[in-house]
Amino acid sequence: MNTLLAESLSVVLLVAVLAWAVVRPFGLPEAVMAVPAAGIAIATGAISLDHAREEAERLGPVVGFLAAVLVLAHFCDVEGLFQACGAWMARRAGGRPVRLLTAVFALASAITAVLSLDATIVLLTPVVFATAARTGVRPKPHVYACTHLSNTASLLLPVSNLTNLLAFAASGLSFTRFAALMAMPWLVAIGAEYVVFRRFFVRDLAAAAPPGRTAGRPELPLFALVTVACTLAGFVVTSAFGVEPAWAALAGALVLAVRALLRRKATPSAVVRAAAPSFLAFVLALGVVVRAVVDNGLADALGHVLPDGTGLPALLGVAALAAVLANLINNLPAVLVLLPLTVPAGPGAVLAVLLGVNIGPNLTYAGSLATLLWRRIVHQHEHGVDLKEFTRLGLLAVPAALVPAVVALWGSLLVL
Repeated sequence: MNTLLAESLSVVLLVAVLAWAVVRPFGLPEAVMAVPAAGIAIATGAISLDHAREEAERLGPVVGFLAAVLVLAHFCDVEGLFQACGAWMARRAGGRPVRLLTAVFALASAITAVLSLDATIVLLTPVVFATAARTGVRPKPHVYACTHLSNTASLLLPVSNLTNLLAFAASGLSFTRFAALMAMPWLVAIGAEYVVFRRFFVRDLAAAAPPGRTAGRPELPLFALVTVACTLAGFVVTSAFGVEPAWAALAGALVLAVRALLRRKATPSAVVRAAAPSFLAFVLALGVVVRAVVDNGLADALGHVLPDGTGLPALLGVAALAAVLANLINNLPAVLVLLPLTVPAGPGAVLAVLLGVNIGPNLTYAGSLATLLWRRIVHQHEHGVDLKEFTRLGLLAVPAALVPAVVALWGSLLVL
């Protein structure tokens, strides 16, 4: 296939895959379009078989890690962790909307960082709806916080987001050094989001809840909490000894899954479903399609506009470009495209990409898969989402969080 045809075909395939992921006709999974698209790219020569195999090998460990984390989060829910979170939030709020928002920010940030953004979207969002109904406050600010923090609060650990896993693998950093460099940007970005939410939703947060609603004392699932803590410790230990952290994630997932099986709270098929095999296939296929686009000219085009250097202006430029690209083609393809271009500049540029593709998607629905999934969950709860309102909030929150987070990253790189 000649260059022009290969370039055109690869772009068409990527657009089709992303459009399918956004719309999901008849509720069919994303892989229904992505896997055939990858096959077409290989069969037509838009990407060579060697490059497709190379991309699959690069993404394989990341996908395995993602599967283990998804299982771990699912069985934390089976153990009652998220119900306990809801009870704690209701008790902490005491019917006061601002206190509930603070509790949601704290929990969503912690859950996103430790159990990945999927846990915040799929498991915490319904709990927040239920907690708002139980306490009688308006749900909008708290539900919107779930989607924003699933992106913004996923900066801290390599396990927090699929984009983080990809960046972690490319950066050459250890687990602890990655977390140390991202700790300050994580805190700064969350703080900026909180300030924006307090001002943007001032009317909803000022509405008093009906009196007389009380919440019971939450019962903490200690077994799940201890397992998660041991898994986190395992990430640090395995990274220190040069072992893939996926093994620690697998161990934690197996402990909770086997416990659920022995207690007859799950079946083997439920364990497989918790790993989301269709989504894992989508990630692999999307990687092949994106690699086809990169091979056929996108890398050269971005290379001309990507800032050079590791100073503050360069990091700001890289993060801004990553944020724009994430909103144009979704954050997962954006990170797959940008990482090979920024790796030669060092970990600072890689982490700046991560800031852009994690904070930037809060601007549009299509910016991240997490936001698309959040929108479906919100609609299931018969709660409307106003596109103009969502975008206005994003226009305020994204620059307010992204710019100081990049400055914090620059400072962390200098100090650490």
